[in-house]
Amino acid sequence: MDAAAGPYNPRTVEEVFKDFKGRRNGMIKALTTDVEEFYQQCDPEKENLCLYGYPNESWEVNLPAEEVPPELPEPALGINFARDGMQEKDWLSLVAVHSDAWLLSVAFYFGARFGFDKNDRKRLFNMTNELPTIFEVVTGNVKKQSKEKSSGGNHSSNKSKPNSKLRGPESQSKFTKVPQPKDEEEGYDEEDEEEHGETLCGACGENYASDEFWICCDICEKWFHGKCVKITPARAEHIKQYKCPTCSSNKRSRP
Repeated sequence: MDAAAGPYNPRTVEEVFKDFKGRRNGMIKALTTDVEEFYQQCDPEKENLCLYGYPNESWEVNLPAEEVPPELPEPALGINFARDGMQEKDWLSLVAVHSDAWLLSVAFYFGARFGFDKNDRKRLFNMTNELPTIFEVVTGNVKKQSKEKSSGGNHSSNKSKPNSKLRGPESQSKFTKVPQPKDEEEGYDEEDEEEHGETLCGACGENYASDEFWICCDICEKWFHGKCVKITPARAEHIKQYKCPTCSSNKRSRP
């Protein structure tokens, strides 16, 4: 079930890791920025459905592959049946856990198929383990772990955390993170930069970068790249209370 990406057989550790990241980003989009569309496609009245992520960072909800055995390991079957039987956030978390398991099975399937030795398998695992899991991104556990890590250090220099919306002296509004001239950035110390670098986007899971526009959700307090949630700096200036796609979908009434 890899039609969206075409035939693709990564043969090196770097190629398998690239495949892993592409599929992971696609599934994260389904469970965060595209969550409303994903929710609608997982109708419990339909047959057994699976969530697929593809190397080109796209995703698809579809029936499982018909061939036996399939070309690749298959994702969890029937994710749609539990959609209306539990709270949405719990259902999304469950799908995220199964998605993490599938990503690892696909990655190590390639490793076994193309004869990765002990060192290659260890290197592949270490590379994948450097990224937060889909479950951590969807539930916000990445942010919690980052807070715990920073609170274990020097409390006297914890400047930006108490004012999470301000995000350091360079922010120009309550919700936005925008780049500033170098003379203003000189006020940062190394610990501030390290602390900011631990922040991960709630949509794509990538690290904070000082030259990118970010916005923080007022409900779950996750940070997002503006491009990931389709919010520009100009638009953010007029937002009194920002809700990320996941929090917005959780608030709407269900039939």
